[in-house]
Amino acid sequence: MVIPVVGLGWFAPRLGDPVLRAFESWAAALARRKALTVWVVALLAILTRVALLPVFPAPVPMVHDEFSYLLAGDTFAHGRLTNQPHPMSLFFDTFHVLQYPTYQSMYPPAQGAALALGMLLGSPWIGVLLSVAAMCAAITWMLQGWVPAQWALLGGVIAILRLELCSYWTDSYWGGAIAAMGAALVMGALPRIRHHRRVGDAVNLGIGVALLANSRQFEGAIFCLPVAVALMAWLASLRGPELRLALRRVVVPLACVLGLSAAFMGYYNWRITGNATTSPHRLDFRTYTAVPPFLWQKVQLGRHYSNPQFQSFYDTGVRNHLRPIWSLKASVWNVWSRWWWFFLGYALSLPFLTLPWLARDRRMRLPLALFAICAAGLMIVNWFEPHYAAPMVAALFVILIQAMRHLRRWVVQRRPVGIFLTRMVIMMAVVRISTATWEQARHPATKWGEQRVAIVADLDRLPGNHLVIVRYAPEHNPGHEWVYNAADIDQAKIVWAREIPGMDLKPLMDYYHDRKVWVVDADEVPAEAEPFRGER
Repeated sequence: MVIPVVGLGWFAPRLGDPVLRAFESWAAALARRKALTVWVVALLAILTRVALLPVFPAPVPMVHDEFSYLLAGDTFAHGRLTNQPHPMSLFFDTFHVLQYPTYQSMYPPAQGAALALGMLLGSPWIGVLLSVAAMCAAITWMLQGWVPAQWALLGGVIAILRLELCSYWTDSYWGGAIAAMGAALVMGALPRIRHHRRVGDAVNLGIGVALLANSRQFEGAIFCLPVAVALMAWLASLRGPELRLALRRVVVPLACVLGLSAAFMGYYNWRITGNATTSPHRLDFRTYTAVPPFLWQKVQLGRHYSNPQFQSFYDTGVRNHLRPIWSLKASVWNVWSRWWWFFLGYALSLPFLTLPWLARDRRMRLPLALFAICAAGLMIVNWFEPHYAAPMVAALFVILIQAMRHLRRWVVQRRPVGIFLTRMVIMMAVVRISTATWEQARHPATKWGEQRVAIVADLDRLPGNHLVIVRYAPEHNPGHEWVYNAADIDQAKIVWAREIPGMDLKPLMDYYHDRKVWVVDADEVPAEAEPFRGER
């Protein structure tokens, strides 16, 4: 795909020039109004995704992590940081959710807070959409500190095309946008602090660090470490009045924001786990997970769980972790191929033809170092999803836009090939969205999660409250987990519980004696709720 584009650029470098040049002039005039540009990008992100709702409706949660984040959102929306443990928690126990000492998601709170905002506005997905729009705006603001204004606007548009439209960061409740937004605030504040020494920029840097610490803690720490070194080196280079000014306007506000963030995190941990230094994530790993997060840590063999679905899920993780070295190499390739396809693909790979020029660009030393360090960090953990790499987005977009600036200046035998190629990068990104939309309209996906939503809708229409017993087949895929509940279980119209082989359901039935009881065979196609025929 790239080779034909390059060839076309050679033979017709001015293709569409009158129209495109006029549009670029209009965009450059808008970009000079920097504050307005940031708001325009945020609004454009919201409106374009809303326009696609007939084709890409609001997502249905299906992944363990999504349900866990939704529990956090529901908890926060009710004005609580966590929930009391439930006496019937054995039947409610589910993936990535703590039952003791309190009932809450295992994940850091930032994504849950975004979902809570959406719930208060009518739907958790509204929170997702707003967080992604804020990410695109933050990327634009960040780039305004690194490149000329018109290129920053271009970066915001690319963020919409690549990371918002037709991306699971928008079309799920899994997250990614908040960590990327945090990294963009950190990356955008750094050059501004060096040049202006403003309190507001120091506060933005602190907010960015706080967002990273409350979303992607490990990856965020790796990202922030080189930034901290660069900031300290800059402070060490100052003398006399300049140093005192920097301490007053940068260090003190930054320390205040970071101190408040650390205090909140300690309090949050204490409310959920009973220990300010033990995060819910760490407690969940200690309680449930046999495979540790880092490659060098020891696997806990022979762990036993209260139900077959947990046993299958965690035993599969152990078997994958103990794979031979050739499979590890295949896993590394899988990580980077998935990363490349999600963040770049063919269209956004084209600007990296200028990599030799980038490597000699002094302003790109820190972004390139940040990118390399974050990439190395991804290689020492046992799992990978593209949102794990969200903190890399800030460095990636600075590098990408600078690569496009180098590319645009390419002139070969007096042919402005570079102008054509930079325009084609955007065209190819737009075509990708159009193609994805068309394919989705022609081939709507049928997912098990939609069956669960349909059962919820049916039971919501019936009077009274309901208890749904979920029955799994021995060969059940533990990735398709039905048992997730609201923050206030007893006040929910529908309560989901698992049937555990060998475990008497009578205590559960007695506890919910006033509810209509249903049973769902989760592995039947289609799965339906039937009246429970067992004894109470």
